[in-house]
Amino acid sequence: MNKIYPDDATALDGLLQDGMTMMAGGFGLCGIPENLIAAVHAAGTKDITIVSNNCGVDGFGLGVLLDAKQIKKMISSYVGENKEFERQYLEGELELEFNPQGTLAERIRAGGAGIPGFYVKTGVGTLIAEGKEHKEFGGETYIMETGLIADLSIVKAWKADTEGNLVFRKTARNFNPMMATAGTVTVVEVEEIVEAGSLDPDQIHTPGIFIQRIIKGEFEKRIEQRTIRSRGEG
Repeated sequence: MNKIYPDDATALDGLLQDGMTMMAGGFGLCGIPENLIAAVHAAGTKDITIVSNNCGVDGFGLGVLLDAKQIKKMISSYVGENKEFERQYLEGELELEFNPQGTLAERIRAGGAGIPGFYVKTGVGTLIAEGKEHKEFGGETYIMETGLIADLSIVKAWKADTEGNLVFRKTARNFNPMMATAGTVTVVEVEEIVEAGSLDPDQIHTPGIFIQRIIKGEFEKRIEQRTIRSRGEG
């Protein structure tokens, strides 16, 4: 089975539909699938439910889908870098399901592992807990969270071999590996593709069995919040 596709649009051919649920990896603007996001934007797919830690920034990353009104709902943990997100949410144009960051990560991991629900202490006694099942373990109250799965996961890795085995670098390991397991179909964009057998098996983060399609991308790698100081400042 050939998993290598020539470009982002071809890799998403037949996978996009209005009203779908899509996971998009990365943390802030680090390790986001820039090329695949752009392809979803170009395709004009709308009413998407996005599962992602955040929604990019105005005009970049998932922010381009937000600007184009292609996103119906966000399942996220942090949205503070996007003014358009704030506007759409406050004006009732965008649905939002907030999650504590660790809970979001575990919901995705659980979905990929086939675990429909689990109990966690985080959020007990807050708005997060409203409407959720409560249960006591060892004298402590927990709430039940459900696993998350998606019609499509788009992720970004550093390297892939031709079988789809993936290696991530540093902050790009946030959310990308677990999302790769939780999509009905997973498409990955990478900086380098190598032959099968070239990767050290002990260094593989995601096995190729979870990956259906691969593209080699070109990346802007924009910095979300650039902070500088003058030389010599303490």
